[in-house]
Amino acid sequence: MLSRSLIALILVVLLGYGATRAWPLVAGPSLSLTSPADHIALSDGNLSIAGRAHHTENLWLNGAPLLIDESGEFSTSLVLPQGNAILSLTATDRFGHEITERRTVFVP
Repeated sequence: MLSRSLIALILVVLLGYGATRAWPLVAGPSLSLTSPADHIALSDGNLSIAGRAHHTENLWLNGAPLLIDESGEFSTSLVLPQGNAILSLTATDRFGHEITERRTVFVP
């Protein structure tokens, strides 16, 4: 009886450990943008985009590829014309999961 309980406990611990290690793969990619803030107004049109992507295979900014370093950090800069601009960052993982973050900026 004790051996069955011990085996059951070991199996539960192993399954729990496996689930916590596999969760990032199941959850898909994530994006966190440090700049720009949403609905920001830029006086000169120079925009810096920076953030971090987790569990990401590919990252695109408005359809163009964006490079990610080994720690998941990315950054780029754009010069925008006058008016509104919608920035769309899309990240995908190796299993095809996708996430998109959008930011709206205004250049007077």
